[in-house]
Amino acid sequence: MQIKRTNPSDTEAVLNVIANQQELDGIKQHVLGHFRGRVKIAGFREGKAPLDLIEKNVDSSLLQTEFLEEAINQLYVRTVQEEKIRPVSNPEVNITKFVPFTTLEFEAKVSIIGDVKLPDYTKFKKTKEEVKITADDVKDVLGNLQTRAADKKDVERAAKLTDQVTIDFKGVDAKGESVEGADGKDYPLILGSKSFIPGFEEEVVGMKPGQEKAFTLTFPKDYHAVQLAGAKVTFTVTATKVQEVVEPKLDDEFATKVGPFKSLQELKDDVKKQLQAERQNEADRKFESDLVGELADKTKVAIPKNLVDEQVDKIEDQERQNLVYRGQTWEEHLKEEGVTAEEHREQKRPEAERGIRASLFLAEVAEAEGLEVTPEELEIRMQLLRGQYVDPGMQEELNKPESRREIASRMLTEKTIAKLVEYVTKK
Repeated sequence: MQIKRTNPSDTEAVLNVIANQQELDGIKQHVLGHFRGRVKIAGFREGKAPLDLIEKNVDSSLLQTEFLEEAINQLYVRTVQEEKIRPVSNPEVNITKFVPFTTLEFEAKVSIIGDVKLPDYTKFKKTKEEVKITADDVKDVLGNLQTRAADKKDVERAAKLTDQVTIDFKGVDAKGESVEGADGKDYPLILGSKSFIPGFEEEVVGMKPGQEKAFTLTFPKDYHAVQLAGAKVTFTVTATKVQEVVEPKLDDEFATKVGPFKSLQELKDDVKKQLQAERQNEADRKFESDLVGELADKTKVAIPKNLVDEQVDKIEDQERQNLVYRGQTWEEHLKEEGVTAEEHREQKRPEAERGIRASLFLAEVAEAEGLEVTPEELEIRMQLLRGQYVDPGMQEELNKPESRREIASRMLTEKTIAKLVEYVTKK
């Protein structure tokens, strides 16, 4: 096979391929084999007739069509492998010369990922954040444990800080229309917990059981629910119950009730240990994410527009799914953002490009370092996952080939990141 490759741009390749006779002969024999079970020839059992006899009994145009399809598929795949290119689209194929079974020349145009130029990650240095658990951190956890174990006593007096008030509430905008996500029923609110937006709990302080009250508040501009961020909402709140919260004393007896501890000190030590593990894990994940992001930003690669478009589609699909959970339409979301659909897509392009660049960076590092996931390693991970899920549907999902490929890919990413961390933290 002769190959001539040209690159009109960093993200395009034109492949001109000329097949040799040996390749065409092999492909022809392979295609004729497809007809063995479809052609009946007197004197031969099904599937046992010689290929030269089958050829004489097959419609020539049908044979040529299947031959061309098979030949182009096989030769294109081999060409991509030999040229070591990364296609991101189906090729546009143009047959430039074809003499049945003796001559085949074709041209394939395809979008590709450009050459990836890695930064010298082996010399990159980054310091891990040291996680420290303070006495106040432990105190906060113990306080939460006290609150959960507290006794609650109904009272008829006005609510004060530390009381639990069960409320029904509804929020409306300036037009008097209900605001999505700003209502609730039988909600147990601990006054002073700061679980509601600033100003809300202060308004509830002083309310008595059965009392109704209306007040207007403005949601913080950085509120997690986008549709409420910065919104001015008038709440109508009804206090259905006021309860005095009596927390247990923080002592050895309390420790024995909340877990397998003999003393309050044992409980404190365990809380500190658990917090240390949780926060260290969070810090490690952030360190790894930041590390990959920084090195990916230093990676040079030309990314085809259609690949970025596909990634933007995925980002927007996930965003739409999140909106469904919040009860908001795509049109409402765009209106709140103050952008058109086209402007929204453009805003997501940098994020999409960063994600693609990071994936390419990790793949190149894995190849450069000779990293791989062995069948034994994959099987161990699969067994662990099967042990975690007893649901038959999940078990079936794990057995699918695509699930195994996805898990193997994830494991390779883990290995690659571990290798990067090893390099950047080595002293």
